[in-house]
Amino acid sequence: MTGAPSSPPGPPAGRTVPRRVRLRRAIAGLRPRLLAAFVAVAALSALATAALTYRAATNSTLELTQDTALDELRRRVDVLAPALPFPPTQGELDRLTGQLSGTRGFRDWRVLAARGTDHSEWTQPFAVPAALERTVGAGHAAFQRFTTDDRPWLAVGIPVTYAAEPRTASGLAVYAVLPLDREQSAANGLLAAAAGAGAFAAVLAAGLALLAARQVLRPVRALGDAAHALAQGRLDTRLTVTGHDELAQLSKTFNHTARTLQGTIEELRAVESQGRRFAADVSHELRTPLAAMVAVTDILDEDAEQLPADTATALRMISNETGRLTRLVNDLIEISRLDAGAAPLHTEDVDAVTAVRETLDLRGWGEGIVLDLPSALPVRLDPRRFDVVVANLVGNALRHGRPPVRLALREADGDLVLTVTDHGPGVPAAELPHLFDRFYKADRARRRSEGSGLGLAIAQENARLHGGLIEAADAPGGGAVFTLVLPLGNDREEQR
Repeated sequence: MTGAPSSPPGPPAGRTVPRRVRLRRAIAGLRPRLLAAFVAVAALSALATAALTYRAATNSTLELTQDTALDELRRRVDVLAPALPFPPTQGELDRLTGQLSGTRGFRDWRVLAARGTDHSEWTQPFAVPAALERTVGAGHAAFQRFTTDDRPWLAVGIPVTYAAEPRTASGLAVYAVLPLDREQSAANGLLAAAAGAGAFAAVLAAGLALLAARQVLRPVRALGDAAHALAQGRLDTRLTVTGHDELAQLSKTFNHTARTLQGTIEELRAVESQGRRFAADVSHELRTPLAAMVAVTDILDEDAEQLPADTATALRMISNETGRLTRLVNDLIEISRLDAGAAPLHTEDVDAVTAVRETLDLRGWGEGIVLDLPSALPVRLDPRRFDVVVANLVGNALRHGRPPVRLALREADGDLVLTVTDHGPGVPAAELPHLFDRFYKADRARRRSEGSGLGLAIAQENARLHGGLIEAADAPGGGAVFTLVLPLGNDREEQR
């Protein structure tokens, strides 16, 4: 048996379990299934026991009544028949039936004596069942149960034989019919008692099932809650282990797994933090010498025409590589700030159409770009970060696609939707999931392109800061399409 976790986990703050989920758990959970199984087994057992008991008791009661009635009728006939003259007259047959039905338990009997076509009058009107009459007529004592007017009856018949040996049939037969109301009442009482016992057994089984479910499912529920808490990032979640059963062993295994996972994740986090800090430190250290190199190469570029051709070519190469290295360092610094959560988001009310046009004009991108913009689209966002996102998407399309590049802006379901579509070769399906990975370039032949491999990753992080996202796909007519979705009424507080 296991106990609850040391810090009972629960759903994340601000979240509640949907009503439909709670209803499904209440219906299809282990507790109701265990309860239903217990009650079903108890009910079936009680029903089977009651049915067998009822059948055995009823048959025993009826057999005792049948044997007693047959023996009693035979004994009375053996006493009265020797004094009866043969062949008996109608009056003598009537007197015999009166003697048979007038004493003790026979007062409720209906008796008939018959010989050939002569027979006595019924002490109370009745009819002998045909099957019983045929059996007795063949010289055999017999009985038969039947129902008339919803009342159970027992009919008994015996043939009268001569006393002389060998005993031969005299042709006289005596029939008696008696009600089985008392036996039926006893059987009904037994049935009611069996039904009550079955109901009590079902209720008792339900109580035992609830108790068993509480004892058995409590550690299972605790294990599930602990696993949920672990999935939510609470790596210090542990289960209290008591006992030595299978559930206790499972709890020990869970605790060992949680400790191992916590250690591994903490180690990975430490390595990742060191890597980010190293990249940030290196980037910051490189900014100053790079700034000096850029200043020097800018001065030398002005005099490149006066230098020998080989020297001018080498100087331009150094200038280009210095610019590329500067962009890489700036991107590394920006991605480090985003990872550290130190990237501020200063939102303001702007016109998205104007912001897009300013981004294109600032970089001199006009030729080869087709614009599909509304007259105005007010939105609340950080203009600088929006400029970074648009510039990365359009620049990526211009570098790796073919013109014309189509830029469309619209509003859809309360969101700003910006799409950038090129007419290049598109992106292979295997490459799509990795486009926003850092230092990833879909075109493996362009490892030395102007891009740092961080542009799309930075654009995606800036979109997430606004509560949006960027998606990439192949355009239906060929080429790649990037879709930026941002909420129009962004109400996020500015990060300080």
